[in-house]
Parts: sequence; structure tokens; C-alpha cells
Amino acid sequence: MAAGPKSTPHAGPGPDFDLTRYFADLKLPAMPDFEALTAANRRNLEALTAANKVAVEGAQAVARRHMEIMQQSLAEMTEAMRGLATPEAPQAKAARQAAFAKAAYERAVANLKELSDLIQRSNAEAVGLLNQRFTAALDEVKALAEKAK
Repeated sequence: MAAGPKSTPHAGPGPDFDLTRYFADLKLPAMPDFEALTAANRRNLEALTAANKVAVEGAQAVARRHMEIMQQSLAEMTEAMRGLATPEAPQAKAARQAAFAKAAYERAVANLKELSDLIQRSNAEAVGLLNQRFTAALDEVKALAEKAK
């Protein structure tokens, strides 16, 4: 009587089947370090939160300063209208109106520059935080890839 085929460790389910050896031979890619990935994601969220906080604080500062500028402009315009309501020669009124218009234009340009500088500083700080984290994240990915080799 002929003996049946011998089972090998990789032949499939049977009495000699070794599941751990089967998976070891598959040469699966290295599993990532889940703790490192979780920590990296936490740092990513912290960086996003910090950048968002900076952006919100910047927007609030711009809004506050804009309100101050509007209140100041309204007060100056009211005062200018009072000054124009006085009886005086038309040439004097025209000169005063021209001076008021020039001063108002110069203030508007200065205020616009101030607001744009506030916005630019806030954006630069927020983007700087994100850029710093992005660079660190790339270094972390590189380190994880080298560790998995």
C-alpha cells in the first residue's frame, strides 16, 4: 500500500501546518510604529490648533483696529463738518476742504498699511507654525521609513 503524500508546513491546514511560519515567509512590509504615528498626528493637530489660534487672534486684532479707525474717522469727519459750517469766505472754505481731503487721504493710506501689516504678520506667524510642523513631520516620516528597513 502506498503512503499518502506527506504534508509540508506550508501545504495548508493539516496537523503539521505552522501558521506563524507561513506568515513569516510572506515577507509582509514592516508594520508602522503606531505609537509614533499617534504621537505625530497629535503634534500635527497641536500645530493646526496653534496656527488657528494665531489666525483667530490676528483676525480679532484687525477687527478691533478697524473699529477704532472707523470711530476715529467718524469723529474727525464730524469735526470737519462743524468747521465747514462756519461763516467764512469761499476761498477759505475751499482751502480747508482741500486740507481736510488731503489729511483724510493720508490717514486712509496709513490705516490701510497698518491693517495690511497686521494681517501679514498674523498670517506669517500662522504659516510659520505650520511650516515648522510640516518640516518636522517629514523628518519623522523619514525616520520611520529608515526604522522599518
